Amino acid sequence: MHIKVLGTGCKNCKNLERATRTALSELGMDATVEKVEDYQAIMGFGVMSTPALVIDEKVVVSGRVPKVAEVRDLITAAAVT
Repeated sequence: MHIKVLGTGCKNCKNLERATRTALSELGMDATVEKVEDYQAIMGFGVMSTPALVIDEKVVVSGRVPKVAEVRDLITAAAVT
């Protein structure tokens, strides 16, 4: 599983990255977590507001920081498909 956190490095972007890593830890899952700060790369996903969470090249959240429980659910759902 490849997870990308899209954002320019603001507080919310860092919080989303932290929540993602916490969710992975709680699930006992191993995944690659990449922080994407390049505007062109972010726009390539069609994201208009950051932070955004991308799991296996699919945008699952944008414009807000979900709670760890929601990130955990999103990761679990993506692992099933």
